[in-house]
Amino acid sequence: MLDRIRVTVRLWFAPQRLREEGTTPDYRFSLANERTFLAWIRTALALVAGGIAVDQFLTDLRWGVRTGIAIVLLAGAVLCAFRAVNHWVRCERAMRRGEDLPASRFPVVLASGTAFAALLVIAVVVLGLAGR
Repeated sequence: MLDRIRVTVRLWFAPQRLREEGTTPDYRFSLANERTFLAWIRTALALVAGGIAVDQFLTDLRWGVRTGIAIVLLAGAVLCAFRAVNHWVRCERAMRRGEDLPASRFPVVLASGTAFAALLVIAVVVLGLAGR
């Protein structure tokens, strides 16, 4: 297990090593994989922007509530960015080996974290926890 993780992380920083595995897939599939990676990175950037916006602009919220929501969003951004590169490598490797693309539970984790942050904001508004 740890060896597999180590090999995968090495591929993050040396993607040319993927060429040592299997055969070259149709370039359109590799480009589609790259576009998916970029979409995940855009999502991570949006979560960073959301976390910063909550912290900087929702100053009527209590510090702990505001910070908690911002941390949930920023943690989601970190996970999303790392997951993007990991998913890209795993998909590229699977295509080269002629295997099924890997399944992922990450979309539900990301959606749940984002929904949790939204529910926190709703609770703050409904319960009137605004104010310092």
